[in-house]
Amino acid sequence: MLRPRREATRLGAAAAAVLALGCSGRGGDAASVAQEPPDAGVAPRGSPAPRAGVKVPLPPGWTAQLGADGSFQAGPAGRAVLRVDIRPGAGAQLPDTETLAASVPQQFAQPTADWKWGFAASLDQEEGDARRTLVRVTVAPKLPDGGVGPQWPALVGAKRAGDDLFLCSTLPNVTGDEVRLATEACRDIERQGGK
Repeated sequence: MLRPRREATRLGAAAAAVLALGCSGRGGDAASVAQEPPDAGVAPRGSPAPRAGVKVPLPPGWTAQLGADGSFQAGPAGRAVLRVDIRPGAGAQLPDTETLAASVPQQFAQPTADWKWGFAASLDQEEGDARRTLVRVTVAPKLPDGGVGPQWPALVGAKRAGDDLFLCSTLPNVTGDEVRLATEACRDIERQGGK
């Protein structure tokens, strides 16, 4: 039995990889971006102190934690919606909107170890300026018969704060409203006391 929705749960890391490719232009290592989590005002239990001087504003009712891979994750109590990875000193690699928007569907289309038919991603909204690039898409698994499975909304984005670059993505199984809230949080990442 095909379970594309369940297999898609690994796409949070894939979205970070899409960003790594779009941000470096050279296909950076997505695993290396999750070195220090930004400070969301909530210290995850049993984890090292968050990176000082960085603020990720969370919607009411959302909590923050460190993911098993070291990424910052946030969402309503009990589940993650937003994933944020940091690339210290890589702020100058912020991709422009056109580059990121073009790379997202191409990267999702690639087969994965978990879903060999890849995913279809259609662009819904894009925004960008000198400090942020945000792309919202609708994602659906490609099926063996050539069709597509159930769709869900997603965010892939990057925010420059000081010299650092923050890579944002939503995890699968989120609602359109959660993607909107995650977009606002990513848009507003900042250094405390500065830009």
